[in-house]
Amino acid sequence: METPILTKSGNLTESRRKFIEKAGASLIISTLGAAFFTSCVSSDDTNPNNSNPPGNSSSGIVISGTTITIDLTIQTGLNTSGAWLLIQNATTLVANVNGSFVALTAVCTHSGCSDNWTFSNSRFTCTCHGSVFDPSGRVLNGPATSPLTQYTARVSNNTLTITR
Repeated sequence: METPILTKSGNLTESRRKFIEKAGASLIISTLGAAFFTSCVSSDDTNPNNSNPPGNSSSGIVISGTTITIDLTIQTGLNTSGAWLLIQNATTLVANVNGSFVALTAVCTHSGCSDNWTFSNSRFTCTCHGSVFDPSGRVLNGPATSPLTQYTARVSNNTLTITR
């Protein structure tokens, strides 16, 4: 029997992006406390209208050993710059960064969290404790001190192949 593929994906909504840009981060942190930013992922950061919900046998995602293949004609959301996907079954993050695909381990190097991620402004944020990484996995903001492992991502004939 086929194991369902568990994923999370999304884009930051325009209203939330404007709020974050206009609100002074220091004012919000001092008013609400750092816990506001390090809580679990918000529904605003995920795409509830994903046409291919997690676990759907026609998700277009196949995990076989160290290889993940994604049919981009089915996972059409990934074709948009800024779109991202967390493949929970393979603990892998995938993002479209200005038309190029990147793939990283979804296991945060700080404390091992693997299912609480957001992606915006070309930055992955582990929402367990707030570590921020660039698309190549480098730490931009701790508490993590080690980079995420980057995987090879190639596109051929509308199929994204990730080798871990």
